[in-house]
Amino acid sequence: MAYTLFLGDAAYSSWSLRGWLFLDAFDIPFRPAWVPMYTDAFTDMQARNAPARTVPALEIDGEGALVWESLAIAETLAERHPEAGHWPQDVAARAVARSLAGEMHAGFRALRDRPSMNLRRIYDGFEPTEAESADAARVQELWSWALEKFGGPYLGGTSFGAVDAMFAPVATRFVTYGFALDTPAEAYVKTIYAHPSFRRWHAIADADPRVVTRYDLDLPSRGPKDAPRPAPLSAERYTGDASDAINPACPYSGKPVQADSLAQIDGRIIGFCNPLCRDKSVVDAAAWPALMALLGDTT
Repeated sequence: MAYTLFLGDAAYSSWSLRGWLFLDAFDIPFRPAWVPMYTDAFTDMQARNAPARTVPALEIDGEGALVWESLAIAETLAERHPEAGHWPQDVAARAVARSLAGEMHAGFRALRDRPSMNLRRIYDGFEPTEAESADAARVQELWSWALEKFGGPYLGGTSFGAVDAMFAPVATRFVTYGFALDTPAEAYVKTIYAHPSFRRWHAIADADPRVVTRYDLDLPSRGPKDAPRPAPLSAERYTGDASDAINPACPYSGKPVQADSLAQIDGRIIGFCNPLCRDKSVVDAAAWPALMALLGDTT
């Protein structure tokens, strides 16, 4: 089974994040097809995938099938990969998980509008409207109830599920706009930010230099380093010769190391095939299993 997943900008596309998590968090191999939003390339992608016009869109390679609604993607993958665990096995937990995911998909209009997902910013002085505050309160009510009922740390119990993927962008909104959180919600946000697949997504967002100003508010802001993320390994870009690297091939693609794509990570020079691979590794090296295996092999 092979998949191509069409995605928008990692820093801003909340629905793309959900699609990414449906695959990456469940160890389902796929090819990400990144398409910058509000560009000719995005318009071309829409024409290619018509009548689908949104991201994420999941193409089932070789079968002429395209799925472009987030819950439809989750259900398609759960059907094709029942062992992956998108939904809890417990009947009660599965019923709740699907109900919460459905409410997220169809509701919370105010929370999904002005306080849009923006992983580049943490704002100071954001004042939510009454509708935004009501949505935030409802989300926290649902989270607290589900975490207590099923024991956490995820909404369906001990394992990350499709319902957590659905709410992950909301966790980022709470951080970006400084919503006041109760104790269970604050703990759940930290749990989402610590998840390896979310860490990889955030690292990709940080490594992408593109800024879409339509998502910015006219408020003082800080960068994403103030988000509740796990402490990264010591890492920085490195200028030198490709032969300085301990590895001849990129740990992700297997392609030859390039001189413009070197990093010093945890005291060692690691080479990559392109600057994006380098930069996402510098942001959060520990989020990438192939890179950590390479570092582990050289200790």
